[in-house]
Amino acid sequence: MALPIHSAAFSDSLVILGAAGLVIPAFTRFRITPVIGFILVGMLVGPAGLGRLIDDVPWLYYITISNPHSIEPFAEFGIVLLLFSIGLELSFRRLWGMRRTVFGLGTSKLLLAALAIGIGLWLFGETPTGSLGLGLALALSSTALVLPMVGTSGAIGKRAFGILLLEDLALVPIVFMLGVMAPYGDSDGWDGLFQTLGFGIAMIAVMMIGGRFVLPRLFAQAARAKNPELFLSASLLVVILSSIATTAVGLSPIVGALVAGLLIAETDYHAEVDLVIAPFKGLALGIFLITVGMSVDPLKILDHWDEVALAVVAVVLAKALITAGLMRFWGAKRAVAAETGLLMSSPSETTLIVLATAAQARLINPDTAAFWQMVTAIGLTITPILAKIGHDIARKVDERESASDPNLSENVSHRAIIAGFGRVGRLVAQMMDAHDRPYIAVDADIDTVLHARRRGYQIMFGDIARPGMIDHLDLSRASALILTMDDPVQVVRITRYARDRYPELTIVARARDPNHAAELYRAGATDAVPETLESSLQLSEAVLVDLGVAMGPVIASIHEKRAELRAKIMEMGEIEREPGFGRWRLRDARPEIADD
Repeated sequence: MALPIHSAAFSDSLVILGAAGLVIPAFTRFRITPVIGFILVGMLVGPAGLGRLIDDVPWLYYITISNPHSIEPFAEFGIVLLLFSIGLELSFRRLWGMRRTVFGLGTSKLLLAALAIGIGLWLFGETPTGSLGLGLALALSSTALVLPMVGTSGAIGKRAFGILLLEDLALVPIVFMLGVMAPYGDSDGWDGLFQTLGFGIAMIAVMMIGGRFVLPRLFAQAARAKNPELFLSASLLVVILSSIATTAVGLSPIVGALVAGLLIAETDYHAEVDLVIAPFKGLALGIFLITVGMSVDPLKILDHWDEVALAVVAVVLAKALITAGLMRFWGAKRAVAAETGLLMSSPSETTLIVLATAAQARLINPDTAAFWQMVTAIGLTITPILAKIGHDIARKVDERESASDPNLSENVSHRAIIAGFGRVGRLVAQMMDAHDRPYIAVDADIDTVLHARRRGYQIMFGDIARPGMIDHLDLSRASALILTMDDPVQVVRITRYARDRYPELTIVARARDPNHAAELYRAGATDAVPETLESSLQLSEAVLVDLGVAMGPVIASIHEKRAELRAKIMEMGEIEREPGFGRWRLRDARPEIADD
């Protein structure tokens, strides 16, 4: 039966879908994260925004959300799908490799942050039990916001994910412990906690064992049907059943979703599953952010702006300092520690769950719970801003360290210098690492430098196009200069300058085509690699192998063709090998380089 036009469910659905359709493209257009957009929409269309004017302006009913609680299940489902997609990016082997981060860094961050915040609240007059409950609640960080911004890889992503995973797993023990601490609680609560943990471990074991046999067969049948809808249905069925299973034994549904993702990640279907659930995950996560915005009442904030501001600043500052300090203790670089500290400094969506539990257990009164719910909503709202501030701070720290670190800026003896760190430079660096050859990369884009350094590459900030930078690198002690920039004129100029200053240096340059390669040889390059020719050779190799030609003869013919083309480039530029230096020199004649 169709929903009537005046149905609250129909009206709220239109508002949510309209918000998703407008917020994402509008904020993406201005390069602003949609997270802020969804929260602002929640503030605008919620009962504390335009919803309070419905009695005076009835038509606002159609562009506001009249029943905030009706969309909360969809918001919770968004978080479940988020944890499921995170599990898809992992594997049990990778998760085991992260145990030090999860149980070491994650546990210490949660306990120290909870202790610091709890002591601060106790000094301001909160009861000891209430301080502990609020400390545990506010110490949690947002999985729903942090991981979509940084992912689960890289120096920041790995550590952030380890901390957040521990906090998500700790949610159930925290809720049970607060229930035990209630004024009317008794020792049976501890028995319930241990019983739940026992049943939970048993259920996870059953899921892991059974999933290894059931899931490959289930998704194989869906794949054979070649029906995307069937594949989507199977994916959602696995998520829902896994969440129900862990909920039935007292654990959080997000634990079941994470385990389901880990199991599917071990199959051949993880990429397809991640693809089909992506639209639902984005929409449901947007609904969650709208519910966060609806919990913010601008009028209440104005009435208590000084207390709210002090609380937000205190929580953010305490968590940022503790997280950054612990990361430094566990070996992270200053820039990574600073950025991660600010990124993890806001409260979490699970903070709202713990606050509700503490209020229900009468550890804190309802007014206190409402105040800290408002602080949590503001903290979630400013998380993208804090992430941007942390990124800027990390950038400045990295610039200063690049200028002062002797391992990067001075000690380049016997290292290859990779100039430019785009896709070509990264691949060259990876091959150097694979063969245990030292190198140092140089790039003029600080964001590229920060991104690469977090992933373990040896790189420094600098503009190789400036003659002063080449002299600063002291190429006389370098093993080679590798030019990977996509700027033909600049590459030729740098090659000529480096050859004049360092006659015996090996210079390998990226060329666009044979004409550019010949020009680089004439400028003094030891080797010039034309992209157009190399891509053609790789394509030819793939075609021959796919047609059944043996790999050995194919590789031999590719090498012969490469040598033939190089000789032709030499002929085009009237260039010959110079004895003693392993590089090319011009013959007496210099005819024009022709296209061929």
